[in-house]
Amino acid sequence: MCKIIPKIDYSWTLFLDRDGVINKKIEGDYVKSVNEFEFLPKALDSIVKFSRLFHRIIIVTNQQGISKKLMTEDDLNAIHKHLKKSIQKQNGKIDAIYFAPQLATANSYMRKPNIGMALQAREDFPSIDFKKSIMIGDSISDMEFADKAGMKGFFIGNSPKYTSVNSLYNAYQILKY
Repeated sequence: MCKIIPKIDYSWTLFLDRDGVINKKIEGDYVKSVNEFEFLPKALDSIVKFSRLFHRIIIVTNQQGISKKLMTEDDLNAIHKHLKKSIQKQNGKIDAIYFAPQLATANSYMRKPNIGMALQAREDFPSIDFKKSIMIGDSISDMEFADKAGMKGFFIGNSPKYTSVNSLYNAYQILKY
């Protein structure tokens, strides 16, 4: 995937991973409750700013902690309700959150790097054009998801193959022009 920075207008869609992009990742564990959910520095503000730049903002997140019985779908829904409410309080938006509860070993079409969540988003929001979409994630599976769907990928970390950023805020600083 090329590292050319696209010119964004309000017809574009932003896809975001959750853990390690929006909120702190718990190494070796999962965010299982609202009490464990903590926004990364400037992530909340960045999403609010992205809300003025992108037509749609979609979260796509693998959540195998559900299949591992470490949390329930209700626990996850409470976390996502808290996330959306926090963003809305700041006049930002998240149009939808899709999650894949399946185990990685199940190789589900819904789990990233597969593109089931992207296709579901496009079914729910037919104006989504993957060629005018950006995926920001912190794992290679997020970038493979972007590649398979034909999106541009921004990698939080260092990668010779993808546009590398150090945070959601850094991605906003690059894309706002």
